[in-house]
Amino acid sequence: MDFTFTEEQQAATEAARAVFSGTAPDRVPSPALTPGAVAEDIDRPLWAELAAGDLLGLTLEPRHGGAGLDPIALCLVLRESARVLARVPLLETCAVAMTLQRYGDPGLAAELLPPVGRGELVLTVGANGRSGHDPAELAVAARRETTAGDHLPDGKSGDADDVDSVWVLDGVQSAVPWAQVADWIAVPAHTGEGRAVVALIRPDQDGVALAEQVSTNGERFAEVRLRSVRVDRRTLIDGAGAWEWLRALLTTGTCALALGLGEAVLAMTSEYTGKREQFGFPIATFQAVAVQAADRYIDLRAMEVTLWQAAWRISTGAEGVLPAEGDIAVAKIWASDGIRRVVQTAQHLHGGFGADTDYSLHRFHAWAKQIELSLGPAAAHEEALGDLLAAHLLD
Repeated sequence: MDFTFTEEQQAATEAARAVFSGTAPDRVPSPALTPGAVAEDIDRPLWAELAAGDLLGLTLEPRHGGAGLDPIALCLVLRESARVLARVPLLETCAVAMTLQRYGDPGLAAELLPPVGRGELVLTVGANGRSGHDPAELAVAARRETTAGDHLPDGKSGDADDVDSVWVLDGVQSAVPWAQVADWIAVPAHTGEGRAVVALIRPDQDGVALAEQVSTNGERFAEVRLRSVRVDRRTLIDGAGAWEWLRALLTTGTCALALGLGEAVLAMTSEYTGKREQFGFPIATFQAVAVQAADRYIDLRAMEVTLWQAAWRISTGAEGVLPAEGDIAVAKIWASDGIRRVVQTAQHLHGGFGADTDYSLHRFHAWAKQIELSLGPAAAHEEALGDLLAAHLLD
């Protein structure tokens, strides 16, 4: 079997490295020293560079001005972004754009996706629900009404093409990244029949209220409160599997971020332990230090192989003994547990120097904790994997 990346995927990696080479992890105040968000806006200059390098349209189809690459290519770019703690909603924007392209209204896709690729629009998504523990789609209810306010029974939007109707949303999505500066927010919701749909709303839309929140790594988040927010059929993505596809992209992308961050941290640790001396020898030569570093290297390799398995399943739609959700759960279990172990070992081997706010390791630790819990911690995915195994008995 050939596990190498394609020339196009390798080119995307090289382009990402070139763009991120000018980004320093400490270009904003430390989250440890900042009571609120470390910045009011995303890194707009970097966002413009990503657009100029055709990286925002990487996974868009050529008819939308993109390169037509797959989620594997996106994960390769995300991996590079995490090495420098890039403060941009690259994962959220690309995942929502891909979902709109795959499941959404063709006219709306033709209207929004080219500007996304040019860096003119920022997209984000509420994927944490009300508390971060319950399924995100259950945090918001969607019901269909006529424009006069009469309730309509649930059903596919096409069932009522002869009815002038809208969808009405009520609920809360917590910890939505950069909602205050996004142009569109994708909000998962459940209908009366329990179907999951994805609504595209604007932050300044009637009935939308944003409450300030700050993430563990100091990024600006928001609690998005929806009260009778009206959404037309054009901006409601109700294709079967749309939310599941979007959630899969987000979860797998989070694993790519964990891998890139972990590799950067292990490199920092290797450099430090190779220079720090005790008893006249670099501490990297001590067996206890070498064994811990080797264990974390094994973690990273496990994170890598499970990531590419999940990304491959999403990209190709290949069949397996378990649905793709099983591979995604395995990847997220390794990403969450692995990145925690990597940064904890790094802090230990750096000693007190690792807690120095003039040194960037503490920033990576804060980002690692944010990534570990995003889209569910390891325990949540272990439970999901157990349910899949129970439903698909292995021979």
